[in-house]
Amino acid sequence: MRVLLVFLPGLTLMAADPPAPASAPPASPNMQSSLALQQKSIEIQRQAIRSRLGPTGASTGSFFTVPWISTAIAPATPVATPTADCDPVPESQISSLIDAAAKREGVQPALVRAVIRQESGFHACAVSPKGAQGLMQLMPATSERFHVTDPFDPAQNVDAGTKFLKELLARYAGDLKLALGAYNAGPARVDGAGEVPDVAETKDYVSNILNDLGKNGGSGGTPEPGPSGTT
Repeated sequence: MRVLLVFLPGLTLMAADPPAPASAPPASPNMQSSLALQQKSIEIQRQAIRSRLGPTGASTGSFFTVPWISTAIAPATPVATPTADCDPVPESQISSLIDAAAKREGVQPALVRAVIRQESGFHACAVSPKGAQGLMQLMPATSERFHVTDPFDPAQNVDAGTKFLKELLARYAGDLKLALGAYNAGPARVDGAGEVPDVAETKDYVSNILNDLGKNGGSGGTPEPGPSGTT
């Protein structure tokens, strides 16, 4: 330690340098371990924030850059469209199935064909956003009621769909418009409205099939060309 002598008249002062601050004692192993764990925890949280922000999110230079409140509205997920990742059923096969089912149930073959064309375009693998399946777009409850074990099997699907058409025609005393409206929207909606429900999809459905049949009513019509352009 240095000593500074200060001479004043009649007085001598001795001043000493202030003592140097004591150095901090080295961190104990336990403290070092605790600090390492805290640093690791912070880094994990930073990584989580980067992941939530994504490549176009806010800067992650600061730990507190996560956008806690966001007024942005995510875009709505588009409604799924019907899928039919398969070729149409060959005309020779579909004609045989239609004729057999129509004869069994006493329904005009042209009506069955027109419904299949409207429902699935003759694609046996077709599935609608609402869950209807196969050539005649049977809902699961309908498949179960008519003991269909495979709705994508053309024979089972056409057989059950034709039975359902026959049931609806009988229910509405042969009124084709009401029967078709019920096939599309369900009997409950037709019964409640007392007519074809005022639903754009159902009205278009009925109109398209009647136009396909070439008439405005009745229970069937002249057979129209099938998927290959033959009758």
